[in-house]
Amino acid sequence: MTEDNQNINIDLAPKTKLQVRDLNVSYGSVSAVRGINLDIEQKTITAFIGASGCGKSTFLRCFNRMNDDIDKCVVSGEILMDGYNVNADNVPVEILRSRVGMVFQKPNPFPKSIYDNIAYGPRIHGLVKSKKKLDALVKSCLEDVGLWDEVKDRLHKKGTDLSGGQQQRLCIARTIAIEPEIILMDEPCSALDPIATAKVEQMIIKLRKKYTIIIVTHSMSQAQRISDKTAFFHMGELVEYGDTKKVFENPTAERTQHYISGAFG
Repeated sequence: MTEDNQNINIDLAPKTKLQVRDLNVSYGSVSAVRGINLDIEQKTITAFIGASGCGKSTFLRCFNRMNDDIDKCVVSGEILMDGYNVNADNVPVEILRSRVGMVFQKPNPFPKSIYDNIAYGPRIHGLVKSKKKLDALVKSCLEDVGLWDEVKDRLHKKGTDLSGGQQQRLCIARTIAIEPEIILMDEPCSALDPIATAKVEQMIIKLRKKYTIIIVTHSMSQAQRISDKTAFFHMGELVEYGDTKKVFENPTAERTQHYISGAFG
């Protein structure tokens, strides 16, 4: 192998974006998540699957420390983002959440115009210095979520006037407007019809080129359609984690096989 080829192979090697080490979450005396260890690669889509109450959403909220806002919630262990522990006392939560965006189950656009929904974050973070650059950013974000052609003639209408699927894509556009590195999605399609779901899924796949995406979903078919990696949780434990195709077609753990086959869940 030539030196040039070696350099190419090194450059193409997957980069680990997140490393989770012995993570535990409890609410008072109740253990919600325990002993989680996994690595998440940069610019991939990772799906968290499992029955309701298995800990996947609790775990998702650890990446941007949303559990800090819950009384009696205690988190231990490490989550390393590019080698830095996000749980360290000297990590400002506001800065962390600008790097790790969040999209919720129910669309929650601000009671503002479509334009101002997206412009709000860049304005308060000082990311743009001129109206021209802000206009370009709003357009770019709407294009990235496949919404520009649908709303370009009504940018100053309220975002809450859009359909449910459009509102969710607007919320995702609002999330990427502050240039995060990671996007967390907690059941982003659960309130949408199949057509709106398909549009959001197409958008998520497109966004993988720019962002590391972690999605919690109850839909195993959705995980199969859009994710590169899948993590299966059961009763607060990470049972299996690996390439989506292998997890669904040739799982290692018996509990994974039972869940996928519908034996429990």
